[in-house]
Amino acid sequence: MDNVIQTMTRISQGGETLEQSPENLVEISDLHFAYGNRPILKGINLTIPRGKIVAILGVSGCGKSTLLRHIGGQIRPSRGSVKVEGQVIHELDNDGLYAMRREMGMMFQVSGLFSDLSVFDNIAFPMREHTDLPEGVIRDLVLLKLHAVGLRGAHALMPSELSGGMERRVALARAIALDPTLIIYDEPFAGLDPISLNTIANLIRRLNDALGVTSVVVTYDVSESLKVVDYVYFIHDGVVVAEGAAAELLASTDPFVHQFVHAEPDGPVGFQYPSNTYTKDLGLTG
Repeated sequence: MDNVIQTMTRISQGGETLEQSPENLVEISDLHFAYGNRPILKGINLTIPRGKIVAILGVSGCGKSTLLRHIGGQIRPSRGSVKVEGQVIHELDNDGLYAMRREMGMMFQVSGLFSDLSVFDNIAFPMREHTDLPEGVIRDLVLLKLHAVGLRGAHALMPSELSGGMERRVALARAIALDPTLIIYDEPFAGLDPISLNTIANLIRRLNDALGVTSVVVTYDVSESLKVVDYVYFIHDGVVVAEGAAAELLASTDPFVHQFVHAEPDGPVGFQYPSNTYTKDLGLTG
């Protein structure tokens, strides 16, 4: 499969090898956002270097997916900025935003495949929408990308005929359909069996290295993500509370990081949502 991925790289880049640049592809500065009166992001600062895989970890509801929506320009910050390729996303007009999004591939949390299209047509869809490639070339590229994720033989199946792991792999093939600069993975490991989970994790690593892209993995799956990423940010209560290489965070004594990495019930992250005391809600006194 490594040879197939390398072949796909040469075809998509016209036979040339991309040179890695040390500059940051994404820069997020003092990012604030709230849903109504409920603040979600309270001053996020992070950078995503070109050519690397960066994980953004945190408990459910901490603002990970909201952060992704800012990168994609679906929502605008209350304060601060998100830059991709040096451009402030919320300052782009519609044409500029759509052009930027063409440089992004997205693997959705629930795969997001078109249920009425075959596996082949799901992968071909962005090529047909955004390029003028002839059908013969599209066919070759679709089969090549499906082969890279081990599903060339499933090209005629419908999404309803796929297992959960197969569905995620098709979603991954579609995310790389247009050879993006940035690939975003929103909870790519959720609900997968151990074999499928390990397969997806390894594909993310190998495709990132072979294609020379930059990847952002948003997840709460610590054990699997730390095996494949280059750098990690932990988000809690709307801010970055810890960051570093995977090995550093595994050995961290920071209370939040230690609790999250080792899945301990007691620590800074409480199980109960903030509320009145139980006795008060029941109308009891004393």
